[in-house]
Amino acid sequence: MHSRLIASLFSASLVLSAGGLQPAKPAALGDFTSFALVRLSQDGAATITPDQAADTLKDYDVVFIGEFHDHIANHLAEMALLRALQDRAPKLALSMEQFERDQQPKLDDYLAGKIGEESLISGLAWKNYAEAYRPLVEFAKDGHLPVIAANAPQTIVRCIAKEGAGYLTGLAAKQRSLVAAEIHVGDGPYKQNFLRFAGDDAAHGGKADASAKQRIDNNFAAQVARDDTMAESIANFLNANPGYRVLHVTGAFHVEERLGTVERLRMRVPQLRIALVMPVQVARSSPGLKPDDAKGADFAILLQREPEPYVTDKERDAADAKEAERFRTAQNNPCRS
Repeated sequence: MHSRLIASLFSASLVLSAGGLQPAKPAALGDFTSFALVRLSQDGAATITPDQAADTLKDYDVVFIGEFHDHIANHLAEMALLRALQDRAPKLALSMEQFERDQQPKLDDYLAGKIGEESLISGLAWKNYAEAYRPLVEFAKDGHLPVIAANAPQTIVRCIAKEGAGYLTGLAAKQRSLVAAEIHVGDGPYKQNFLRFAGDDAAHGGKADASAKQRIDNNFAAQVARDDTMAESIANFLNANPGYRVLHVTGAFHVEERLGTVERLRMRVPQLRIALVMPVQVARSSPGLKPDDAKGADFAILLQREPEPYVTDKERDAADAKEAERFRTAQNNPCRS
């Protein structure tokens, strides 16, 4: 577990060159807890402070911050941006992928001081809560900021992955309300990105057989159930709370290229001003940034690269076997009693 440390910031300017965005003067990321914020524009890019970023972000209705869930510096950057943005936009709500809709009453009780933290996180799937998300929630609690439990329940998402989007039609009204009223499962850039991310043959010429394609479609339906639910949760909050702004924290894939949750929020509320902040892993000693790395973002968070998960084929094969067994176990769990 990582301890909460103060991140290093860098003031070197970045310029746009033929080889991509490169630091005008090399500015090494000091250690794994260090980050640098970069503002991106047609004129190039420049490293800035969280306060400078917030000076711009305060004018947006919704700020999406993508994250690598286990990267401590990513979470330190989120905390810095939340603090700076709230200072400039007091009517701010924190929206989180990490809490599911059915957990909203418990989350509200915690923020109101009616229950303790152990009751809040009991059953929470995020084992790194204390290191990664506690600072955000405690800041919101101290500042009386609303916190939106934005996501769809994992129990329902798992069953969508098993049975497809049709699973939702058999749910009782209360359970059905925990997932967005409309989920968008059609083809498009986001589905193509999902297929590439998942490494399925269907992303490369449709070679998968019928059963494999059904599994792929079901998994995509589960993915967008999360995206559409998070988007609807944000839209519902804004409709009920005029004048508020929202900062939403989520996995990077859910928002890269302004797809996923971002595009689904725009489908619901087209007029919203939306900003995107994306993490980018770079070399520690020379944190250069290529145009494609930014994934359509307005701001980038430069982070030191995470360690390689596997070095040998034996390690990788063992991990694949463990994941396959986990998947088989999940498939055997009934979705209907």
